[in-house]
Formats: sequence, C-alpha cells, structure tokens
Amino acid sequence: MNGMRRGGIAIALAGLIAGACGGGSSGSAAPSTGGAATPAPVAKKLIIGFTASQTGAQNVASNKQTEGIKLWVDQVTKAGGIKLKDGTVLMPKITFYDDGSATDRVQQLYTKLINDDKVDFLLSPYSSGLVKTAALVSEQNGKVMVTAGGADDATMEQNFTNVYQVYTPASKYLTGAIDAMLKLDPTIKKVAIVNEKDSFSVSVVAAAKPYAESKGLQVVVNQQYDTGTSDFAPFMNQIVAAAPDAIVGGGHLVDGSAFAKALKDKNVNARFVALLVAPPEPTFADIGDAANFIVGPSQWEIPVKYNEAAAKGLNIPFYGIASDAFTTAYKAMFNAPPSYHSAGGYAAGLVLQRALEEAGSTDPTKVKAALDKLDLMTFFGHIKFSTDAKTHGKQVAHDMVYIQWQKGSDGKLAAQVVWPAEAKTADAQLRK
Repeated sequence: MNGMRRGGIAIALAGLIAGACGGGSSGSAAPSTGGAATPAPVAKKLIIGFTASQTGAQNVASNKQTEGIKLWVDQVTKAGGIKLKDGTVLMPKITFYDDGSATDRVQQLYTKLINDDKVDFLLSPYSSGLVKTAALVSEQNGKVMVTAGGADDATMEQNFTNVYQVYTPASKYLTGAIDAMLKLDPTIKKVAIVNEKDSFSVSVVAAAKPYAESKGLQVVVNQQYDTGTSDFAPFMNQIVAAAPDAIVGGGHLVDGSAFAKALKDKNVNARFVALLVAPPEPTFADIGDAANFIVGPSQWEIPVKYNEAAAKGLNIPFYGIASDAFTTAYKAMFNAPPSYHSAGGYAAGLVLQRALEEAGSTDPTKVKAALDKLDLMTFFGHIKFSTDAKTHGKQVAHDMVYIQWQKGSDGKLAAQVVWPAEAKTADAQLRK
C-alpha cells in the first residue's frame, strides 16, 4: 500500500439483533391491529481515522497518545458501544497510518482516510505542526475532527467549522509558569527565552514574552533554534554571559531533554527553568540529575483530581471515568504510567463519544451542534469550545498544570504538581 504502515483495531461487532420478522413479537403479543413489533437496537460500525508518528521525531509522545485512544476504544467496546437515543449502538473501529512525523505524509494520509477509507470522524496526529496540516485537510473536506496533541493558537484562528481542540492553547502554556516562578521568588528580574523554531513553540513564546515583560521582567536573551538541534553549546554561552535569573522556552521531547542536559553540563546557575513538552513526559527522568528542578507545563497529570465534586462546583456535568480509574486502566493495558499525551488521546475519544450521544446521530451537522454546546468536566479537566466565527472550536476552558522534577528523601526523581496551588502535590523549589 505505497509503503504505508497501517495499524488499526478492528472491533468485532457482537450482539447484532435483527428486528422481528413476519409480524412476530419478542416477549409480548403483537397489537390487535397486527402492527409489527418495534425493531430491536441495531449495532453499526463507527470508523474513526487518524495518523500516528510510529516513526520520526514525534514517535514517543505520539505513541502515548495512540495508546490513550486505544484504551478508549477498548473500554467503549467492553461497555457495549456508544448508545444513541434511538437505540442505535455504535461500535468503534480505528484506522490509522504512520505519518513518519512528516507534514506531507499527514496531508496524503488524511486525504486517504477521508476518500478511500471513508471514515466517519477524525482524530488528530500528535504535535501542532502535524495537527495544523490535518486540520486543513479535515476542513477542506467537511469532516469533523477532534484534536489532541495540538495546541497552536494559529491553527484554531482560521474560521474553521469542523475542527475542535481538546488541549489548552499554546498562548497559555508558559504564563502560568511565570506566575508560579514569581510566587516562589519575587526577586527574579532577568529571564532568558530560548525556544524551538516551530509553530507551536513560537506561539507559546509570542504570548509568554509580553506576559513576562508585563510582570516587570527583563528578557535578556531571546533566541530560537532549529527543529532537530542537539548541540546547545552556543546558546549556553549566550545564557551564561547574560546571567539570567530564570530560563523559559524549549520545544519538544528530544530537544528539551538535550537542552536540560546542556544546562547541567555547563553549570548554568539560573534559579528557575521551565521547558515545554519534555518535562511532563515520564522518560524525561532518564537524563538523571539534569532533570532535577526542571518545571514543565502539562495538559494533565496523574495526581490532579477532576471529579464530580469539582464539576458540581462549576455547575457543569461530570462525564466519563475518574482520573484514578483512567490511570489504573492504562497501567493494566500498557504496563506503564500514562502521560498527558495518553490522557489527551483518551479525552479526544471521550469528547467525540459525548457529542454523538448528545446528537443522537452520526450526522455531522448534529454532532457539530452538540460539540458547540459542550460544557462539561472529564478526568482531563474542563472542556468547552469557542463558538466565535474566527476561533470556532478553540479550547476555552481547559487549564494547564505545572510539574517539577524533584528528588525525594529516597534520592529518586519524581514529577510533582507544583501549580496551581489548589492542585499541588509539593511546593515548588528553586534550582540548586
């Protein structure tokens, strides 16, 4: 198939029950008028398509996201499918291809999913650059897509009508980290910003830089690096010369890990460091002491509790499983803890499920109307979409949490939630 690797979970359709034949009845006598009994519920396949970076730079986080989707499918199937108001039962089948972390592959494969595989709905790939391409294809073909793994504001500011974003937008990724930093140490005055030169990271910094300056901070370094950069020595020299109190920026897992290692190797003395994407990934701890004290924004973390009580406080419904139940089920299925990428994949499926139930149909117009009205809490947090024309489908309710790697009394690294205060599992610490 043109060298494309295809994966998928074909969910067997069980319990198909035919309607009564020849005027027969099921459990009750037919009306005296001779009318046929009400047909029993019918199970139908629901084909959901997406691409995954089974290879390439986004492989690790994308695999986690795909695992979250697989867990959602598995649980929906075991529960008997998605039950609509008219009695129809939708049984999900996912079809996905390896996009190789490449935008041209995403364009090709989403077109294939729509035109050749005839999918009913779409989920997104992982990473903002790939999501942006998938969103364009989805919009051009009038196909509803729920995105996880994409936070770029620009993608969701194009008057789209078919794309819905689960993640907190990039513009809010580091503003909370700046708040946490100043709460921890109000004497911090100088900040270095060093970030990957990709759409997502640039969007984050475009909001973080003026926010930092509005707080009275002086930006003494403002540099970008190319995607794939592994040698950060030139940046370390600039940072050391500027002597910042804090550093914010980063990009994705591989470069973020390399950047943190370089800070440790060069003995950079910044008291606070917050990097994008890499720190919340469990494998970030593999870099050892270089991970200690590094802060990272996360869409979701295991200790954070979003539950019915929290939903009640906001006067919105709670939908789906609790956070601890998600974590337990994920560990049982994949023998590893979930990351926020995993939770995002599951949440994207959950949001689509809720919209289908509320719509009572797979008709795209009705499903979009249901998504527009959605305002609820899941284990992933508060979910609501913009209905303004320019930003339609953009996430407006979900909040970030911030983790920091800290060594416990046993000398082992652990990711602690340090912000916001109401969700923290430990106090934030200055880098030593």
